[in-house]
Amino acid sequence: MPKKLTEAEMPAADYAFYGLVWAGTTLTDRVDRALVKAHDLPVSWFEVMLWLASSPDPVPASVLGNSTLLSRSQVSRVVDALQTRGLATRTPSARDARSVEVSLTEAGRTLFTEADATRREALAPVFTELLDERDMEALGTVWRKLKAEKGRLQG
Repeated sequence: MPKKLTEAEMPAADYAFYGLVWAGTTLTDRVDRALVKAHDLPVSWFEVMLWLASSPDPVPASVLGNSTLLSRSQVSRVVDALQTRGLATRTPSARDARSVEVSLTEAGRTLFTEADATRREALAPVFTELLDERDMEALGTVWRKLKAEKGRLQG
């Protein structure tokens, strides 16, 4: 059986990429487990609710599809599920008769606030309490650089 490469044996770019993938997967899984246990709320639902809670106005469904890490069909299924649970509503767009806008209900906003506290609590020991301000700034810098290249990276 081949031996696992150590950090010193890996090219820096490979190690950095592996670290990003590992961190994203590990932290997302941790948050997902906490949200499902406490609120029966998968992290994909939370992500859609985050975008809805961040907007004072209803959000066009197409914007949700372009803003989240989910595909448009996944967003549609999540909104269906949120609507079934009474957490979100769809309304015809006042600006475009062909589209709908999505917003959280009062129950959805309440659940989002509770779920966001659960998310922060789940991340604290392995992220916010572990990393200092310089670490957070460095991650923010990396994220902004990668996000700025989003269109090019997808193409």
